[in-house]
Amino acid sequence: MNLVRWLLGRLILCYELLFSPRTRQHSPAVQTKLDALTRDLALYQFPACPFCVKVRFAIKRLGLNVETRDARRVPAFRQELLNGGGKIMAPCLRIADPNGGTQWLYQSADIIRYLEQRLATAQSAR
Repeated sequence: MNLVRWLLGRLILCYELLFSPRTRQHSPAVQTKLDALTRDLALYQFPACPFCVKVRFAIKRLGLNVETRDARRVPAFRQELLNGGGKIMAPCLRIADPNGGTQWLYQSADIIRYLEQRLATAQSAR
């Protein structure tokens, strides 16, 4: 079973390498706004997780700068995910509120929807 997981993981990483979308280019003003909007975001992920790959593709396609944290290999990130989000499940987007609060968003579709809304906010504020 471990061999099968290892092989599937390598296939998923190969797929990501071969089919990763191009990074969307924004004007410097929009990119500055996007960077400010995504400064307090962190994506807790597992490298070979297909749902995490889906979110990483969306981040790249949207041209966002979101910190990624490997919760599989880095015990400190794994513990942060468990303590903050309540479960070790990836992908999970940590959203730090300017008022000091933190929200943990699970599910790839919900994360992508949230990031697309952030992009729309930055572009509409031109």
